[in-house]
Amino acid sequence: MLRKFVIEREIPGIGSKRPEEYCAIAQQSKNVLDGLGTGIQWLESYVAQDKTYCVYLAADASLIREHAARSGFPADRIVEIRTTIDPTLAPA
Repeated sequence: MLRKFVIEREIPGIGSKRPEEYCAIAQQSKNVLDGLGTGIQWLESYVAQDKTYCVYLAADASLIREHAARSGFPADRIVEIRTTIDPTLAPA
C-alpha cells in the first residue's frame, strides 16, 4: 500500500525560475521516477522562494530518499501525512 508524504526541499532561488526551467526539473524527476518502478508516485509540488513542498505516494520513505539521491534534488525533511482536514469538516 502506498502512503502519502510531504517532502520539504531547500533549493535556493527555486521560486525565481523560468517556466522552461520548471519543465526541465519535472522531466528530470520523472525520468528517475520511471526507473524506480511502481512503489513511488509524484503527485504535485508547491514552489516557494527557496523551498519546494512535494507531495508523493510511496511504499516507504526510503524510496523518496533514493529518488532524491538519483535526481540530485534534496529531501531535507520527509513527513508522512496521517490524514487531511478541510473546511467541509466544520459544522454548518
